[in-house]
Amino acid sequence: MEASESDVAEIKRLEQFFTDFKSEIGKVIVGQEEIVERLAISMFSGGHALLMGVPGLAKTLLVSTIAKTLKLDFSRIQFTPDLMPMDITGTDIIQDGDDGRHFEFIKGPIFGNIVLADEINRAPAKTQSALLEGMQEKIVTVMGKSYELPKPFFVLATQNPIEQEGTYRLPEAQLDRFMFFLNLDYPTHEEELMIAMRTTGGEQEEPKALISAEEIVDFQQLVRRLPVPDHVYEDAVNLVRLTRPNADSPDWVKENINYGAGPRAVQNLILAAKARAALYGKFMVTEQHLKEVLEPVLTHRIVLNFTAQAKGVTVADLMPRFLEVIDKD
Repeated sequence: MEASESDVAEIKRLEQFFTDFKSEIGKVIVGQEEIVERLAISMFSGGHALLMGVPGLAKTLLVSTIAKTLKLDFSRIQFTPDLMPMDITGTDIIQDGDDGRHFEFIKGPIFGNIVLADEINRAPAKTQSALLEGMQEKIVTVMGKSYELPKPFFVLATQNPIEQEGTYRLPEAQLDRFMFFLNLDYPTHEEELMIAMRTTGGEQEEPKALISAEEIVDFQQLVRRLPVPDHVYEDAVNLVRLTRPNADSPDWVKENINYGAGPRAVQNLILAAKARAALYGKFMVTEQHLKEVLEPVLTHRIVLNFTAQAKGVTVADLMPRFLEVIDKD
């Protein structure tokens, strides 16, 4: 199975857009090329991302800049312990009209194209779960009525890895709805020097709006049509099944992993590989594309056991062992 001629032309157009997109983001954001790439992969595959990073690394600026570049509505939700679900989804209020009083639904901040859920772990599970239906079904139900969210719809949630007081652990069901888990690191010396020069001088350059929401939805459909060989599907399934310890698992899996990834990980792995291939102008998914997206797809879906935690083992440490599955093939 190969991409059609029209799809080939559209993939080349997406590749050119991605080049321009990175250039426009670079006018405002210094460095973070890998994070920008993976956020683009998330958006064009219809997924969501969870970003871990200390305060002051321009997470909000990055997301708002992406929204401007893509001509999308951007909304920010600052999660706090007293945040209520209706503060996210919206609620019905009584309005006076010519025909008497009636209920009118007032939309909450979740009704945006790009929604930044800032410090999502500062709110209790009941409030966190207000995002679940929207992330999975692209609808919000309030007082028994369902409302469609705008297209495209992308949630970027952030967590602060330093402060643990007053935070709540994200339930596995919510973690699993994020396609990617991304670690935002400190800039290099050269990047930090450039940040200081840019932000303490005169006017900063603004990014240009490149494409519309409708075009993004079309590109998302294009990504889904990208052909995947059967052996790549097989590799994706084998990789995810390897994360689940059982009697036949290799010793290193049983020694380190308590629970593995579910079927949604396979779906996200394939979709992310498709999006990465398309963004770089490729007309078919290969094993290399799986390799490039494996870590952010699996990191938050594998629960390490006490032995691994005591030894300081992380999921990143296990990645080379997982990649051996593809390399052996």
